[in-house]
Amino acid sequence: MNAPPAVPRFAGPGPLGESGFRTGVGWHLSEVARGCGAEVTATHLDGRTEVIPQAHLRIEWAAYAVRSPGLLRAVQDVIGTAVAVENTFLMVKWPTREFVVPWHQDGTNERMDLDPERSVAAWLAITDATTGNGCLQVLPGSHATGYLPNGRESGDAARGKALGVQGMPDGPHEHGVWLPLDAGQACLMDVRLIHRSDSNTTGEPRVGLNVRYVAPGAVRARGDYSPSLYPLTGSGW
Repeated sequence: MNAPPAVPRFAGPGPLGESGFRTGVGWHLSEVARGCGAEVTATHLDGRTEVIPQAHLRIEWAAYAVRSPGLLRAVQDVIGTAVAVENTFLMVKWPTREFVVPWHQDGTNERMDLDPERSVAAWLAITDATTGNGCLQVLPGSHATGYLPNGRESGDAARGKALGVQGMPDGPHEHGVWLPLDAGQACLMDVRLIHRSDSNTTGEPRVGLNVRYVAPGAVRARGDYSPSLYPLTGSGW
């Protein structure tokens, strides 16, 4: 007997509309953001560190960034007034070093799903993000399919194995949209939106801060996983 088809999880429209993303959100002045990027690259130059987890708990400016007024207002417009950070990580793409992030969705992994009505992902440009140094490419509208089957990429990179959507070939998509951002700018994404990025082929490092924001009740944990949330506003935590 044939197995029934998998039922998509959280399929349908979301709070960011048909496209599933929003640009034009500011988190700081460009020159200040670039200074933060210079600090990151100087600190991690020797080891060429590529991923710094939970940056908002480790770095003073990152703790400010996740609650910066313009960004926080934009997040509250999407998921409501009570907001917590579920996860952050800094990502450094060093010049001419292979670092392709496969097509993936931010709101699902082995431990949990995020309710897309109560969560939103943010990507903050710490340095200028361009098509040459590895800015995001998104598939507009792809969030409406819900969460798709995913798996870890192969390879032994020190940063770990990225989680990607199964069956999607590597590389840009003909319907993909590039999201270049100036330092100090951010974009918001539906946590189901499929997106990726390329390696940095320029002569300068590219630094970005990834943030997952949640409202109360957003985290649907699997097994015994218990999220460690960082409340910013509201109650119910």
